[in-house]
Formats: sequence, C-alpha cells, structure tokens
Amino acid sequence: MTVLGPLGFTAPWLLLGLLALPILWIILRAVPPAPIRRLFPGVALLLGLKDEEQVSDRTPWWLLLLRMLAVAAVIVGLAGPILNPEDEGEAAGSAPLLVLMDASWASANDWSSRIDALDALLAEAGRQDRPVALLRLTAPEAPQFQAAGTWQSRLTGLAPLPWQPSDEMMAEAAALLPDEGFDSYWFSDGLARDSREALLTTLEDRGRVTVFESPRPLYGLHPARFEDGEVALTLRRLRDGIAREVTVLAQGLDPAGNPATLDRATLAFTADDLAATATLDLPAELRARVTRFEVEAASSAGAITLPDDSLRRREVALIAGTEDREGLELLSPLHYLERALEPTADLIGGGILDVLPANPDVIVLADVATIFGGEAEALTDWIESGGMLLRFAGPRLAGSEVSRDDEDPLMPVRLRAGGRSVGGAMSWGEPKSLAPFDAESPFFGLEVPEDVTVTAQVMAQPDPTLASRVIAQLTDGTPLVTRKRMGAGQVVLVHVTANAEWSSLPLSGLFVQMLERLAVSSMPAQPEIEDMAGTTWEPIRVLDAFGELSDADALPGVSGEMLVSAALGPDLRPGLYQGEERSLARNVVTAETELRPALWPDRIPVEGLARAEERPLAGFLLALAIALLFADVLASLALSGRLRGARASSSATAALALILALGTVPAPTQAQDDTFAIDATSDVTLAHVLTGDTQIDNLAAAGLKGLSDTLFFRTSVEPGPPMGVDLENDELAFFPLLYWPVTPDQPTPSAEAYAKLNTYLRSGGMILFDTRDADIASYGASSPNGRKLQELAAPLDIPPLERVPQDHVLTRTFYLLQDFPGRYTGRDVWVEAAPPDAELVEGMPFRNLNDNVTPVVIGGNDWAGAWATDASGLPLNRLGRGFSGERQREIAYRFGVNLVMHVLTGNYKSDQVHVPALLDRLGQ
Repeated sequence: MTVLGPLGFTAPWLLLGLLALPILWIILRAVPPAPIRRLFPGVALLLGLKDEEQVSDRTPWWLLLLRMLAVAAVIVGLAGPILNPEDEGEAAGSAPLLVLMDASWASANDWSSRIDALDALLAEAGRQDRPVALLRLTAPEAPQFQAAGTWQSRLTGLAPLPWQPSDEMMAEAAALLPDEGFDSYWFSDGLARDSREALLTTLEDRGRVTVFESPRPLYGLHPARFEDGEVALTLRRLRDGIAREVTVLAQGLDPAGNPATLDRATLAFTADDLAATATLDLPAELRARVTRFEVEAASSAGAITLPDDSLRRREVALIAGTEDREGLELLSPLHYLERALEPTADLIGGGILDVLPANPDVIVLADVATIFGGEAEALTDWIESGGMLLRFAGPRLAGSEVSRDDEDPLMPVRLRAGGRSVGGAMSWGEPKSLAPFDAESPFFGLEVPEDVTVTAQVMAQPDPTLASRVIAQLTDGTPLVTRKRMGAGQVVLVHVTANAEWSSLPLSGLFVQMLERLAVSSMPAQPEIEDMAGTTWEPIRVLDAFGELSDADALPGVSGEMLVSAALGPDLRPGLYQGEERSLARNVVTAETELRPALWPDRIPVEGLARAEERPLAGFLLALAIALLFADVLASLALSGRLRGARASSSATAALALILALGTVPAPTQAQDDTFAIDATSDVTLAHVLTGDTQIDNLAAAGLKGLSDTLFFRTSVEPGPPMGVDLENDELAFFPLLYWPVTPDQPTPSAEAYAKLNTYLRSGGMILFDTRDADIASYGASSPNGRKLQELAAPLDIPPLERVPQDHVLTRTFYLLQDFPGRYTGRDVWVEAAPPDAELVEGMPFRNLNDNVTPVVIGGNDWAGAWATDASGLPLNRLGRGFSGERQREIAYRFGVNLVMHVLTGNYKSDQVHVPALLDRLGQ
C-alpha cells in the first residue's frame, strides 16, 4: 500500500492514468478547421428563418471539466483509495505478526474497542499477506501462524478472562514463543506487572514490538466492609489527573424476589486522588438482600465486589437458664458469649417464643434444661427451616432428666446422669485438655492451646450414632461438642458451661474461633490461612471478566488454603464459595489490591485505541463518477436544445428514472401495504422477526408453521401461514405473538422501530425472545446471543421478570406443564413477575394473579428448532434419541400451544379463584 497523507492506495500504479487527463482535454477541445467563406446568393432566401436546434461549435469548458472529473473519479476509485489507512511505518514488510493480549478483567471494560482495533490490525496484515498468530497471556497456548482472515473470522468468540496473567503464565508464554523472527503487537490492559520485563525482552529479540493501551479510566472496587453500623466502600482508579464522581450501586433482590437497585453511593475523586470512599446506611434486613456492589455503567469484574457472610451481621438470640447474680457478672452464663459475639453479631434477648418471630440465625441456650411443649414445637419447626440451636451444659442440665432414657429431639445425644467432675464419683484425677480436631470436624485446622482445660462436663451415653455426632473431644476420647442435623438446620451441644466454671475454654481465643466455625458470628472478610486449613469450599456462582454471574455446577471444590491464598486463575475463579457453615466471596480486587499503571521503556512505541477508522473510498468515487456522467448527459441534451417541450420532459424523465433505478429502492405501494394487512388479519397469524440471517429466518418460519399446524389439529384456533416481520417497515399490531430469534450479528432496530415495539407490548402483544444458546450458556451469561439480547431489550419497556413459577398460568393454559423444552432442555424461562400482593386462595392450588398477559417470555431453548417441520409435516431437526427425544418434542409443542392460548385468552385460568366468591354471592 502507498500512503499519501490521510489516503492510502492499494493499487497506486493506476494513478498514472491521471497523466492522460491533459491529453484528453486537448482532444476534446480540438475543433475542425474553419470553413472557407463563399457568398452564395441563395442564402438570401433563408434570411429571417430561425433554427430551433443549435449545435455548439465548441465544447464549453465547464462541460469538459465535468467529464475530466468523472474520468479522474474512475481512475482514483480503481486505485483502491482508503481514508485513514494504518500507518505501516517501519513495520512494513512480510515478517510474521504475533498479537499478544493481556486479556484480563482490566481489558473487559473496553473490549469491543480492542476487538475493533484488532480487526483493523488484521485487515492491514491481510493486505500485506503477513501470517498472524494470537496469544492470550491469561491462557497461553503455543502460537499458530495463520492467514489474517482466519483470525478475523474468530474474533466474535474471543473474550477476556476474569484474572490477571500470573508470573507462571508470563513465563510459560515466553517459553512458547518460536525461535524465528516476527513482529509483535501487544494489547496491554494498562496494569503494571513485574513479570512483563522478561517477556518483553524476549519479544524484542525476535523483532519490533508495538504496544496498544487504552486511555479509558479503570476502576477497582474493594470488598465492602461493615464498620460502625454502616457499609464502607473504597474505590480505586488507575490514573489521577481528572476530578470525577463515580456512582456505586448496591444490587440485590426486592421483597418480591426481583433484581433491583437497593441503594447507591457517590464517590468523589479530586484531581490528585487515586482512591475514594463512601458509606451506605443499610439496615440488617436490607444488607441481607444485597448480592453485589458495582460501579455504574462499568462492565468489568474489577468494578464489582460480591458480599458474603462477612458483610451480613448474624442475629443471635441469647437465652440463659438462670438469672445473672448482681456483682457476679463474670459468673453469668452469657457473659463470655456476649463479649465474643458483640463485635460481629446482633444480639437478641428474651424468651424462646419472644425471639422466634424475629427469625434469628442462631439461638443459644446456656444451661437451659427443660423446654415446654409449645416452645419445643415452635423451636423444632424453626430448626428444620434452617436455624441452628447451640446449647451449653451446666448444673441445671446435668441435674435434670432431659435426654436420659430417650434422646430428646432438641438434643444431639443422650446424656448420662450426674455429669463428670474432679473429685466426684468419676474423678479424673486432673483436668483434661482438648484433643486435636478430626478432619471431619468443622474445627479442623484450629490450633488447640495448651492452657485450655476442662474440669467438669456432662457425659454422653454410648450409642451407635454417637461417633458420627462428635465434632470435638477431650484427650481421653470423651465428647466435648456433639451435633446432629434436623431438616435444613442443626442442634449443637457443648458439654461444658458457657462461662469459666467448668473449663477455661471461654477464656481463650479458641472459643471465638469455634463460634466462627459454627457460623454463630461473622468471620473476617479474609480469614487467615490457618483458619481455613482442612476445609473444602464449593463454588456456587462465578464471575466472568465482564462482571456477569453464572452458575458453577460443573466446577470442582477448592481447599480452604487455596481459596484464601492462591491467585485467581483457571482453577480458582472469582465468585461466591460455600463452606460447611457459611459462604465466602473471592473477588477480583481485594483490600490489598493497588492499581499501578504500566510503565513501558522509551524505546517501545505506545499507541492508543482511539484511532481513526479505515474507510475504503472506492465505492464512493465510482458512484460519484456515475453521477457526473449522468450530469454530463443532461448537460449535453441541454446544449443541443433537446430539453424543450415534450421531448425534454421525456428525456429528463428517462434520465431521472435511470438514476433512481440505480441509486434508490422504490417505496412499497399502497396496494402492497393493503396486501400485507389483509394477509396478517385474515386469520390468527403468528409472526417472527426477520434477523437478516436467511437460515435462522427460514427455521423460524418453519417452526411457526409446525406450531400453527399443531394448534389447528388440537385446539379451536385455526392460524394462517406465519409471516416474517420487518421491524422498520411493517405494522406489528396485526400479530398476537412475535417470535424473536436472537443472533449476535442482527442489526439493532431504530428509535422508530423501538417506539412501535413498546406500543405493541403496551397494547397486549407478546414477544418470545429465544437466544437459542441453552446448550452453552445460562440466562444472563456472557454468550454472544445473551449479550445481544441485553442490547436489544434495553430500550424496551419490559416489567420486572421472574422465572416461571409453578402456579403460573403458562403451566396450565391448555396442558399441565412444569418444563418448557425446545431443542434444548434445562434452561430457565423468564416471564413478568407476579405482583407482591398475589396470594393463595383457600381451596385453590394457585395464586390470585392479575389479568395481564406477560408481555415478554425470555429463554434460550430454541423452540422454533423443535417445532419446525418441512412441507410434508415431518420434523426438520432431530431431538435426542428414541422415545425421549419425541417426548421432548411433544412437550415443546405443548408449551407452544399454552403460549398461544395464553396470549389469546389472558389469565382466564386464574379467574377461577373468583368462583367461590361468585357462588357465595349467588347463594349456591
């Protein structure tokens, strides 16, 4: 390519044709020799006559200039001009090109700009016939040099990863580099990294290195902390220099269970600040609903922090069997518990029936022996619903008959009468110490201090289940702490008192650590590695680099030591992890994270991503040449006098028609509009949105045809042939249902189209969004189709959504259903959320819902693929194998029937809740 200023030419030799323009000008300007003048007497007869058609004896200069411009436009257009071409500079040549990408979470916020820059880079390499290899440093693989066009076709599947390149990854990438020479383009995430120097040196040994960095601001949100009754937030940025205000949102669930913004905080940066702080005053009930804190309008895992149990202060009810003795607070059954729990938990006092309505996380009974019938029943229900009952022994429990002959439901084991103490009938001779905790114990890994001793305890009766319920014991093997599960909750008994009468355990730090392991109090945001020894944590939900949460069912568990100490990577994803008793969040940005900008040597050129886009001009110049030639035709007709009267009108009309035929598309006629309206309204007609992908559009049409045939044979609905809808030009009000298959490349509708769509939704229409990716992604995950759905749906007036509940009208409109498969199964389907006041009516199996039809149904099961049939009515796509596949197709058809019946009849099934009231009014 030859570059001349802002223009580049792919075939510059064609510009030599411009040298012929002066010769052409001379040829066109040349005229025949002037005629010899002779006096002819007969000319007198022509005097007074006027010639209607005149021919110029010389071509006007402006017409010659018009023709020269047309020829010049053709020559320059054929030379392949490009506006703002990539400056080859010293990098021009045929050397292979290696593209390195940090591809970390710090690259996600402007990933689309990076992909655009990479696409332009690959296009330039393609014009130079340079082989290209791509190397992501967050997932290094041996680079494979291929044609640039091959990599361009793969850009849509390229994505960053939610961690940074570790030292090991950088060293591995350096080891994978080929020995032959090549040039390098490095898309940096902008963060300083000490291990980068060695890799940079290796790249410079192979050839020229150029770095691309984004000038956009980068933020890192530290984990939220609970301080002085408020949630403290700290936000860091990569570079200073501009005063800015940034909003952080507290996202969670509203009382109806729908995603909502619960609160927001504004953090102000001065010009010199790298960090800003703010606080949120959230009550305990609202803190428990927070699922994430995120920087507004940022799409990066570093701008998001997930809270865990460390943010939510647990509510603990303390109940003692004896009253405190005045002046003897140190002997109070609750004194040491209160001191241990006050910093990390909200304490509640009162009787059992008084504290249960508050639904605390834990109820602690200190030397409470007898629990009466009403209290026992209520306490049992609370435990089975997920509560934890923590009981401490004492003189009252040791002297009672509780859990002697038969195991008490609210005790983990049977007890022996009398207990055990120094100097008694079962004297030990000397106090006993604690044995190391077993691997199955929740206390495993905690260090047992030598000065913790036990002088008295209640004894457990031998029992076949006793060994499985012991989670702590003394050195002689006698149980110290026992536990049993009850439903979703548990009962724990500490066989000593909660004060220092029977042991020195409450005086030690081990007492607080044991309470933390039992999840009685909140643990620190980042536990020590010693506290996590021997524990295993299961990932519940994980973050991708864009900050999107997804389920982690297929990921293996990680050890506690790895969770708190290892760097994030393929084996440890950022997200929420669940232990035996509590959850722990592993965020991309921690409290110790500092964002430092990368400093490149002066010898390395650093370019920004905000570059002028390459724009080919050949098509524009050739179109201009055609327009100039048509103007030449009109000018020649005018000079010859042929643009007068009827002849002029016909000539101008013909020229104008020719121009319009080449440059415009005729608008649809009124007859065409009437035909569309008649076809759409003659019968009930199902429609699908045209995506521009012929294969997808044909499959959608075949799917709606199969569903229409099913409706015809099974219901009273007799649909007409389905129709494709152009959102920009077609009227939507004719169709009760629009099936919208989502593709990554379909164009975004215009503002006028969105106005029509919102009117359609508010007028009772329904849109079935189908991302068709349930086999590879979950709803909300960052698949290309899922991201496109978010983009398409953002301007729409969509109400709050929820997963289809078991009593939704879609589950019983025509068929009784609980699953909604298409070609794929196991995918959530989302509909309009039920109102908060929807309640069950006595005698009815479903709630009293409103009468509205859900305006949208969102899923990804590829329903059209399951419904699609050919002209003979046979299925187009295979589903599963044998009977199970045909059963899946049958359920998919039933879902389609329920969907159409729902949109045509509304929530008529829910109106049955009014039948008892109507019968009562009629006296029946």
